[in-house]
Amino acid sequence: MSKFGELIETQIPVLLDFYAEWDEACKEMHPVLRDVAAALGDSARVIKIDVDKNKELADALRVKGLPTLMIYKNGEMKWRQSGEQDADTLIGLVNEYV
Repeated sequence: MSKFGELIETQIPVLLDFYAEWDEACKEMHPVLRDVAAALGDSARVIKIDVDKNKELADALRVKGLPTLMIYKNGEMKWRQSGEQDADTLIGLVNEYV
């Protein structure tokens, strides 16, 4: 959990993707998130978190649906939504916090 604090306590926005390898919607988000990361470059970070390997964190953040996406900046959650998103929407959302 302390590592999570280090991940989100940054000046740049962090887009978190809570996913599971077995979930079809999550698999469909992989290329979208790659595009988002490429488009944002160094202005933000995209981090994928496997809920099966990080169950305690997922439970603490009440992750129920997959994929669940969150944007953090300076340790504070700025945005959260479950379900698939397109790259342009995510890029726009993250850029609001750059």
